Formats: sequence, C-alpha cells, structure tokens
Amino acid sequence: MKRSGLLLLFLLIAGLCCQGSLAAEIEITAPGEQTIPLALTRFLPQEGAAVPAVAEELHAVLAADLDLAGMFRFIDPAAFLGDAGRVGLFSTQVDFAQWRLLGAEVLVKGTYSVQGDQLTVEARLFDVPNRRLLTGRRFVSRVQDLRRIAHAFADLVLKELTGNPGPFDARIAFISSRTGHKELWLMDVDGHNPIRLTDHRSIVLNPDFSSTGKELVFTSYRAGNPDLYRKEIFTGAEARIASYQGLNIAGRYAPDSGTLALTLSRDGDPELYLLGRDGSLRKRLTSSFGIDVDPSWSPDGRQLAFVSSRLGSPQLFILDLTSGATRRLAASGKYDATPAWGPQGDRIAFSRQEGGRFDIYTIRPDGSDERRLTFGPGNLEHPRWSPDGRFLVYSSDAGGKKALYLMRADGSGGRRITAPGGDASHPAWSPVW
Repeated sequence: MKRSGLLLLFLLIAGLCCQGSLAAEIEITAPGEQTIPLALTRFLPQEGAAVPAVAEELHAVLAADLDLAGMFRFIDPAAFLGDAGRVGLFSTQVDFAQWRLLGAEVLVKGTYSVQGDQLTVEARLFDVPNRRLLTGRRFVSRVQDLRRIAHAFADLVLKELTGNPGPFDARIAFISSRTGHKELWLMDVDGHNPIRLTDHRSIVLNPDFSSTGKELVFTSYRAGNPDLYRKEIFTGAEARIASYQGLNIAGRYAPDSGTLALTLSRDGDPELYLLGRDGSLRKRLTSSFGIDVDPSWSPDGRQLAFVSSRLGSPQLFILDLTSGATRRLAASGKYDATPAWGPQGDRIAFSRQEGGRFDIYTIRPDGSDERRLTFGPGNLEHPRWSPDGRFLVYSSDAGGKKALYLMRADGSGGRRITAPGGDASHPAWSPVW
C-alpha cells in the first residue's frame, strides 16, 4: 500500500480567521453538556456542472461526524431561507440576519467543483451572532478522497469550537474474519474504505498503532505460535519481532513508540515485559502467580494499567514503572478485561463481565468515579479511545456476529460502523492521520 494512495490530500488555507472565536463564548467541556444551534447547508457547485452525488455525500459525512460529536442541535433544513441557495463564502456575502432569525449560532457553507478526477472543495464555518468567519479551508484532491475532505473539515470545526481537533480524519485498525481467516484490516472512522493489511491465513489479534500512526504491532499465529509482528502501513513491510516459545501477545507502544509492553510466557507464567521496537528484550516488569496481560500505557509513559489474575480472578491493576509498585485499580468487579488509558490521562476504559456478559466502564486512575457506560445487549468488549478522548470504539456481538461500534465518552450516541460479513473485533484508533 502506497502512502500516496491513502494520503493524497492537499490542504490550503483559504483565509485568515478573525481574532477570537465562538469557543470563547460557549464553553464545551464534554459531549452533550451544551448544544450549539448549527445550520449545515448543502454544498453548491462553484464551477462547471452540478454533481448532486458529490454534494449529497459531502453533506452526509459532515452531518454524521458533527452529530456524533454531540455538541450541536441542527437547524431544520426545511426552514432555510434564500441565503442557503447562494454561493457567497465571504462574511460580506452572508445574510446573517436570516440565520439569526432561524436561531443558528454557527453556520457551515461550502462549494465544490469537479474537473475530471480532481475535486476542489471550499468550506467555511461562520459565527452568526458576531457576523464573522471563524475558519475556512480549501481542499484540492481526487474525487475518491471526498469523504476524507468532509472528515477533515469536521475535525477543523471541532478544533475551532473546542480548541482540540476532532478524530474523524483518522483510521481504525481491527480484526475481521470476512475472508475466512482472522486478518488485520484498516478502515475510516465511520467504517468506510476497509483495506486488508495481512494475508496470514491464520489468526491475527490485538493491533496497536505507533504514536505516528505509520506502523502497527499485532500478534499472529502464522508460524504456529502466537508471535508479535510489526508492520509499516504505507510500505507494507512486515517483520516478526518477538517469537519466544509460548505467548507473545497484546503488544502496546509506549507514547514515544520506542518501547513496547506485552505479555510473554517465555519463563513460565504469562508476565509483562518491555521490548525495544526491534524486539530486543529490555526488562521483565511483573513476577506474580497468575496471568498478567493487556498492558495499556499512561499518556506520560510512567505507568501501565493491566489485567492480572494474581488475586484469583482477572482484575485491573496499575504498575508504576519507576518504583515497581503495583496496586489494584477497581475495588469492585470480579472479572475485568482490556483496559485502555485515555489520551487525557484522566480516565481508563475497560470491559467487565457481570451476569454472564461484558459491558464497558470507565474509571479514574486513582480508582474513583467508576462509571458504567453500556447496558448490553450482548457482550461489549475491547474499548479503545479516539486520539482526542471524545469517543470510544468497541466490539459487540449483539447481532450474533461481532461488529464494531462508536460511542461518545459518556456512553451516548452509540452506532455501528462495520458492515455485515464475518466477525469484527479488537479495534485500535490511530492518531489523526
């Protein structure tokens, strides 16, 4: 897979934003806490003939991303007035009085043009009460990159209004059995454009992205043993980096991507170890009765959350890498699994089995403020955070086959993102692409 095949997207700043922003007036601290009235207009043809399919898809992707964000209340398009059908993209060309009359506080307008295989999109975000442009961008790429353009502008909208970019122009790695074998796949955050990365014709598990998003580690039974592999996404280069006898599983990159934490059973019990990126053995981290597995790094790289059966059943623990001290994280729960430390450092997501099935929870690193986010149906497992901490991706078998779902960090807004066809599990969200 070539980098140009995935990332041919030229982003050109279309204009300077006015000083200040709506974010200074509307404080957004979490999805769903406060909603901003948003008017999302259809993108209009700028040059040449109209291509309704392009306008429709741009609108659909933007609407889905901004709806998932949980920050907006959409103004009914049936109420739009004449300005919605005019191309004007400068503040002096926008009839702010019309949009104010409809109650809109932010307005999205845009245009597109198609010339052969080239697509040009101009997108603008306006502050209606203050009659000004908040941000704008010109995208020049291929027609097949249309969805990426919409995702990139949705990220820009969230950055302008919250100070942090959105996670939609990223990728999710996952395991799918749609070919008859569990292979490693890559897809857009909304489930579109799935691409198979491995052809091991065996069992592949537990992918994890490096901090740059340019490579992945995963476990594969290709050689008859659960070995750890590293794969460069854009070149396709692949190497087996840990093949000790027994388990080489659940590899996780440190925040600097120079070190990996994983479980090895080379010395008997499955324990946590540190490896270099090349697979060189650095250090054994745990030595306890029972299984230690599923490490997850704190954002500062100083601690690991993990699962251990040292007290009899799988429970969550925190390991301080400086002192070596280990403490139990969650006081309740008899069967916890797959912790994922959030990128802001303030919460850890995990799955817990109660009543014979798994649900998703989060907890603070000090063990306080435990929150249950899901209530079935089915088993909801393997939560992983978006790079901005606003969302979680996870697997669910509620429909019989395992599929991947997204939800906001408070448990709201859940939606399926993988299409039918085989099981889909073990997701990992890349850094913004």
